[in-house]
Amino acid sequence: MSLQESTFRGFANPVDPSPAELRAWAYQPDSVPLESMPQDWDLLVSGDQLITTLFDLALDPSCPARRFALHCLYIYAGDGIRTRFRAHSKRRLSKLLKQAEQHGDELMASWAHNCRVLMTDPERFDYHEWCEGGLVRQARRLG
Repeated sequence: MSLQESTFRGFANPVDPSPAELRAWAYQPDSVPLESMPQDWDLLVSGDQLITTLFDLALDPSCPARRFALHCLYIYAGDGIRTRFRAHSKRRLSKLLKQAEQHGDELMASWAHNCRVLMTDPERFDYHEWCEGGLVRQARRLG
């Protein structure tokens, strides 16, 4: 039985979920609605520990929480780029961008494109777009 088929019973610690818990929740997001999560949960989970899991979820078009995972990818990338990669590794982000370009669909390709645009001009960082979901709600490629 895969995690997608198992019943998600909640987080042991929602502020610090494990990759397995996050993956199980992502395939049954109604089991613990986002509204019931701690404030700024998206910011809390968008770190190095869960980025690979979030990336895998964002790559999966059948994942019910795909848009949430993509939103977290924008937070992670924006945070890394705007801090000149003090917050997150440029190498790790570059690997994710390459994977998104090679294996992702249009949503993931747009994320990779937008990250590359921001990398060339970090002054274009806009908190609303990168951290509050603007680029996910109105999916588009930055010019």
